[in-house]
Amino acid sequence: MFGPTKIYFIIFGVLTIAGGIMGYVKAGSTASIIAGSISGVLLLVAAFLFPAKALAGILLGGIVSLLLIGYFLPAFFRTGKMMPAGMMSLLSLIGVAFAIAAWIRK
Repeated sequence: MFGPTKIYFIIFGVLTIAGGIMGYVKAGSTASIIAGSISGVLLLVAAFLFPAKALAGILLGGIVSLLLIGYFLPAFFRTGKMMPAGMMSLLSLIGVAFAIAAWIRK
Protein backbone atom coordinates (compact mmCIF):
# COMPACT_ATOMS: atom_id res chain seq x y z
CA MET A 1 0.00 0.00 0.00
CA PHE A 2 2.85 2.45 0.78
CA GLY A 3 5.17 1.09 -1.90
CA PRO A 4 4.80 3.92 -4.45
CA THR A 5 5.30 6.59 -1.79
CA LYS A 6 8.40 4.84 -0.48
CA ILE A 7 9.86 4.53 -3.97
CA TYR A 8 9.10 8.18 -4.77
CA PHE A 9 10.75 9.46 -1.58
CA ILE A 10 13.85 7.35 -2.35
CA ILE A 11 14.07 8.78 -5.87
CA PHE A 12 13.33 12.31 -4.65
CA GLY A 13 15.95 12.01 -1.90
CA VAL A 14 18.64 10.80 -4.29
CA LEU A 15 17.81 13.55 -6.81
CA THR A 16 17.90 16.18 -4.06
CA ILE A 17 21.34 15.04 -2.93
CA ALA A 18 22.53 14.97 -6.54
CA GLY A 19 21.15 18.48 -7.08
CA GLY A 20 23.03 19.76 -4.05
CA ILE A 21 26.23 18.24 -5.38
CA MET A 22 25.61 19.79 -8.82
CA GLY A 23 25.02 23.19 -7.22
CA TYR A 24 28.33 22.89 -5.43
CA VAL A 25 30.23 21.75 -8.53
CA LYS A 26 28.72 24.31 -10.92
CA ALA A 27 28.45 27.37 -8.66
CA GLY A 28 30.71 26.51 -5.74
CA SER A 29 27.70 26.82 -3.45
CA THR A 30 28.42 25.27 -0.09
CA ALA A 31 24.84 26.04 0.94
CA SER A 32 23.55 23.90 -1.95
CA ILE A 33 25.50 20.84 -0.94
CA ILE A 34 24.59 21.20 2.75
CA ALA A 35 20.88 21.88 2.17
CA GLY A 36 20.64 19.27 -0.60
CA SER A 37 22.31 16.63 1.53
CA ILE A 38 20.22 17.32 4.61
CA SER A 39 16.94 17.42 2.63
CA GLY A 40 17.87 14.33 0.64
CA VAL A 41 18.85 12.31 3.69
CA LEU A 42 15.62 13.30 5.46
CA LEU A 43 13.62 12.14 2.42
CA LEU A 44 15.52 8.84 2.43
CA VAL A 45 14.82 8.43 6.15
CA ALA A 46 11.13 9.12 5.44
CA ALA A 47 11.15 6.41 2.78
CA PHE A 48 12.79 3.84 5.02
CA LEU A 49 10.28 4.47 7.81
CA PHE A 50 7.67 2.77 5.58
CA PRO A 51 5.79 0.51 6.33
CA ALA A 52 6.71 -0.02 10.01
CA LYS A 53 6.35 3.64 10.99
CA ALA A 54 4.24 4.85 8.10
CA LEU A 55 2.79 7.88 9.88
CA ALA A 56 6.26 9.19 10.76
CA GLY A 57 7.41 8.61 7.16
CA ILE A 58 4.39 10.42 5.75
CA LEU A 59 4.86 13.38 8.08
CA LEU A 60 8.61 13.66 7.54
CA GLY A 61 8.39 13.34 3.76
CA GLY A 62 5.46 15.74 3.57
CA ILE A 63 7.10 18.37 5.76
CA VAL A 64 10.41 18.23 3.86
CA SER A 65 8.49 18.50 0.58
CA LEU A 66 6.54 21.52 1.89
CA LEU A 67 9.74 23.22 3.04
CA LEU A 68 11.32 22.65 -0.36
CA ILE A 69 8.23 24.11 -2.06
CA GLY A 70 8.51 27.12 0.23
CA TYR A 71 12.03 27.74 -0.98
CA PHE A 72 11.94 26.75 -4.64
CA LEU A 73 8.49 27.85 -5.82
CA PRO A 74 9.07 31.57 -5.12
CA ALA A 75 12.50 31.24 -6.75
CA PHE A 76 10.88 29.69 -9.83
CA PHE A 77 8.31 32.49 -10.06
CA ARG A 78 11.05 35.07 -9.63
CA THR A 79 13.52 33.63 -12.17
CA GLY A 80 11.34 31.51 -14.46
CA LYS A 81 14.22 29.03 -14.74
CA MET A 82 13.36 25.36 -14.88
CA MET A 83 16.67 24.29 -13.35
CA PRO A 84 16.91 23.99 -10.45
CA ALA A 85 13.91 25.96 -9.11
CA GLY A 86 11.24 24.66 -11.49
CA MET A 87 12.34 21.04 -11.27
CA MET A 88 12.59 21.07 -7.47
CA SER A 89 9.21 22.81 -7.21
CA LEU A 90 7.64 20.11 -9.36
CA LEU A 91 9.32 17.26 -7.48
CA SER A 92 8.28 18.81 -4.16
CA LEU A 93 4.67 19.23 -5.26
CA ILE A 94 4.62 15.58 -6.30
CA GLY A 95 6.13 14.67 -2.90
CA VAL A 96 3.30 16.48 -1.11
CA ALA A 97 0.76 14.72 -3.34
CA PHE A 98 2.29 11.32 -2.48
CA ALA A 99 2.29 12.17 1.24
CA ILE A 100 -1.38 13.21 1.11
CA ALA A 101 -2.33 10.08 -0.85
CA ALA A 102 -0.47 7.87 1.65
CA TRP A 103 -2.15 9.71 4.55
CA ILE A 104 -5.57 9.05 3.05
CA ARG A 105 -4.76 5.36 2.53
CA LYS A 106 -3.30 4.77 6.00
